[in-house]
Amino acid sequence: MLIGYARTSTLEQQAGFEAQAAQLAAIGCEKVWKEQTSSVGNRPALSDALEFCRDGDVFIVTKLDRMARSVRHLGEIVEQLEAKGVGLRILDLGLDTTNATGKLMLNVLGSVAQFEREMMLERQKEGIAKAKAEGRYKGRSPTARRMKPQARELASQGMSKRRIAAKLGMSERSVYRIV
Repeated sequence: MLIGYARTSTLEQQAGFEAQAAQLAAIGCEKVWKEQTSSVGNRPALSDALEFCRDGDVFIVTKLDRMARSVRHLGEIVEQLEAKGVGLRILDLGLDTTNATGKLMLNVLGSVAQFEREMMLERQKEGIAKAKAEGRYKGRSPTARRMKPQARELASQGMSKRRIAAKLGMSERSVYRIV
């Protein structure tokens, strides 16, 4: 059985999400799991899809970064699939781990993908540092400081810290710091 998995990081990436689902359907995936969540967050659909796989199945994703967040994570997924006798296919790379060459290429490309991600994060940090030095980067506005008077007022009225946080749209931790 061909089993597909589609993911985007944000709800704004709807076109990419639909394109992934269409690609997976076009190649004949009988079952497709989809989710819109960050790669670093909890991904229940990925876990469910991997759990569903059986011996002889092929797990398919459109791109490597839709499935794994690092080389280590990729290795864990591949190990889990191999233990079940499940192949892995990554469409945009033309990669299929049901053969030795595919397994080798997967490890090489996984390392390259992680390298690219780390380079992007480095460039992002450099850009933020440069913008801060030029006075163009302010960061997000400090919600808790702005809401301090309201939080103290609600606390003096006997409202719980949890309710204050929910009412003012801030974390409980911030409310504790204020009160």
